[in-house]
Amino acid sequence: MKQSLVRRSSINTQIKIALLGAISFILMYFDFPLPFFPTFLKIDLSDIPALIGTFALGPVAGIIIEFIKNLLYTLIKGSASGFIGEFANFSIGAVWMIVAGVIYKQNKSRKNAVIALAAGFVAMSVFASLLNYFLLIPMYSRLFHMNFGNISVLIATAILPFNLIKGGIVSLGTLALYKKMSPLIHREALIESREEISR
Repeated sequence: MKQSLVRRSSINTQIKIALLGAISFILMYFDFPLPFFPTFLKIDLSDIPALIGTFALGPVAGIIIEFIKNLLYTLIKGSASGFIGEFANFSIGAVWMIVAGVIYKQNKSRKNAVIALAAGFVAMSVFASLLNYFLLIPMYSRLFHMNFGNISVLIATAILPFNLIKGGIVSLGTLALYKKMSPLIHREALIESREEISR
C-alpha cells in the first residue's frame, strides 16, 4: 500500500511539472520590450510557473519546467537564434531556480520567499551578464555577423539592468500567485497524508 502511495505521488508530481511547463511555454509567446532597452531584450512571464514549481516541488522541478518550456518552444516555433536564445533562457532560468529553491527550502515562510526570489534574480542577473560577455554575444556575433560594439558597456547599461527589472517583475508575480496556487499543488499530498494516517 505504501508503495502504491509513493507511486501515485510520483505520478502526481510529474503531472504538475508537465502542466506548469506547458503554462510556462504558453507565457513565452506573450513577450514585450521595455523602453530605452535594445529591442532584442524582451520580458516574458514564463519564469513564474517555474518559480511556483520550484517553491512547491523543489529546484529540480523548476529546472525541468524551464527545460520543458524551451523544448516545446523550439519544437513548435523553431529557433531564430540558432538555439542560442533557447540555451540562454534555460541556463539563466536554471540558475534562478537553483538559488531561489535552495534558499526557500531552508525555511518556507513568506519572508524567506522574498529573500529567495531576490537572491535568485540577483544571481541570475550576474550569471546572465557573465554568460553574455563570455559566450552568448560572441556566438551571436560570429553566427549572424553582428557588431554589438563595446560588450562591457552593453552589459552594464542594458543586459544587467534589464535582467534586474525582469527579475523584480517576475518575483512580484510569483509572490502574488504562489499563495493562491500552493493549496492546489499540494492538495494531493495532503489527501495522501490523511489516507496514510487513517490506516
